[in-house]
Amino acid sequence: MTSTAATGSEMIAGMNYSALEMFLGVVPGSIGETSTVAILLGAVVLLLSGIASWRIMLSVVLGGGMMGLLFNLIGANAYMQLPFYYHFIMGGFAFGAVFMATDPVTSAQTNCGKWIYGFLIGAMAVLIRVVNPAYPEGMMLAILLMNCFAPLIDHCVVSANISYRKKRAQVQIKK
Repeated sequence: MTSTAATGSEMIAGMNYSALEMFLGVVPGSIGETSTVAILLGAVVLLLSGIASWRIMLSVVLGGGMMGLLFNLIGANAYMQLPFYYHFIMGGFAFGAVFMATDPVTSAQTNCGKWIYGFLIGAMAVLIRVVNPAYPEGMMLAILLMNCFAPLIDHCVVSANISYRKKRAQVQIKK
């Protein structure tokens, strides 16, 4: 089994598109539905205006990249043989990472929670895309699932912080 980009991408529905074509958004259908170039420009605007969280954006990419690398090691199906960076430019991954996951109302509110929330979105999006080839776009499902768990993530982060502060205060009192 080879893990080159051409071999992996050709195996998926007979497509033969380069990473550059997917990055520019000139591929028809759901594989190239978005222009990553335009999304990156939108990300710059959102970050400069302070609307979106860079922590969530970066952690989504890290989570998706780590899951993609893990699947590259396994290589059991054609989606697992794709280079990990193809997942960033295919379909709605970039759009979801920049515009959907960073919604300030439904995302995690604590800084640590934002890292966890984003990482899990990226990992789940690639997991859904790879494990179920009949559902090649898992980004929106991953975001919806993690939106349900964002309050729980924040609660756990705050509870852990309170517990840590209590232990630290008890140690200082004993001295």
